[in-house]
Amino acid sequence: MSEITCPLGINTTVIHAGEAPDPISGASAPNIVMSTTFVTDANAGFSVEGLEEDAAWIYTRWGNPTIHQLEEKLAAVEHGESAVAFASGMAAITALLLHTLHSGDHAIVSDVAYAALSEMTNELIPGLSISITKVNTSNLNAIENAILPNTQLIYIETPCNPLLRLTDIHAVAKIAHDVGAKLAVDSTFATPMATRPLELGADFVVHSLTKYLGGHGDALGGVIIGSREELATLRKTTAIRLGGVISPFNAWLIMRGIATFPLRMKAHAENALVIAHFLENHPKITRVIYPGLPSHPQHELAQCQMHNFSGMLTFQVKDGREAAKAFAQHLQIIHYAVSLGHHRSLIFYLPSDDLLRTSFKLSTPEQLDSWRLFAGDGIFRFSVGLEDVEDIIHDLEQALEKL
Repeated sequence: MSEITCPLGINTTVIHAGEAPDPISGASAPNIVMSTTFVTDANAGFSVEGLEEDAAWIYTRWGNPTIHQLEEKLAAVEHGESAVAFASGMAAITALLLHTLHSGDHAIVSDVAYAALSEMTNELIPGLSISITKVNTSNLNAIENAILPNTQLIYIETPCNPLLRLTDIHAVAKIAHDVGAKLAVDSTFATPMATRPLELGADFVVHSLTKYLGGHGDALGGVIIGSREELATLRKTTAIRLGGVISPFNAWLIMRGIATFPLRMKAHAENALVIAHFLENHPKITRVIYPGLPSHPQHELAQCQMHNFSGMLTFQVKDGREAAKAFAQHLQIIHYAVSLGHHRSLIFYLPSDDLLRTSFKLSTPEQLDSWRLFAGDGIFRFSVGLEDVEDIIHDLEQALEKL
């Protein structure tokens, strides 16, 4: 079989990038290489310091054929040069922060982002003598005002978890690069079907592979995508040494899931838009936030920056805690559970007071106002699945009747 040389569309890319028939058996599907150790020659080094990107396999914490296939596929999907895969999204985030930030450095971080990142940058990272400023990154003036002479990184998430608030990637990339800082974008909610941050000027893209890219809720994983030179250094300095390496089996599962990723995202977005309209017109729903709705406060930016509005939406009711009890007890198809991006629908209630006390700790009136604009007293975060949309709506209707 000859090598593919022409540019590929997204459906072909997710199926073929990083893969080739096995040269020994001729197997069409990729093998799972579960070995931790590989036979090598006498010239192999014992330290990662001498590791070259094209070196032979030595030890799976350093590199593995199955993991490498996943990394090649992810880089191709994001139109990046290289990728490094991890055991979870938080392992990827941790490696990125410790690669880019050192004692005495400063970073600007979205004031609302994935809760574990928010909590890490509240305490652990500042404990390493790295200063962190949390800002509403949808406000470009707030970012510019937070810049310091030692700012090395701006970290944004768009749409952010759980508010679905957007940030203008291209504009923030310019702000970062004008002062010699790097821009990292967590694009888990958007996915590469909606947004490719590298093409908008970002230096790094982070994904939780556990979510849409894996797509089936059965494998943890994370990835950083960026330039070949930068990630070669990151792999040595933090990925290999911290040891947050993805299992080859999970890499294989996620790679299998990616093959249907574009088809799934099309269906997720179609279902989510129908359900968003249904909820927006339901008398017991007080607010719906979905980037594909004209009512989203940043719908115009969403239209410019997102080519697929994804499957995540939030909504509010008058008494969220009581509604959560009703949903947990009466939903039949939709699972009352955390996480997102799976083939099945998932819903979970996030009360504002709890999150503001534990994870986000917003400090300015502007930050609190923005939170309340998107979340009120609390939101249901709804990851719309791939079930028949009529069945999802019926399930919501019968549960809402119990309120």
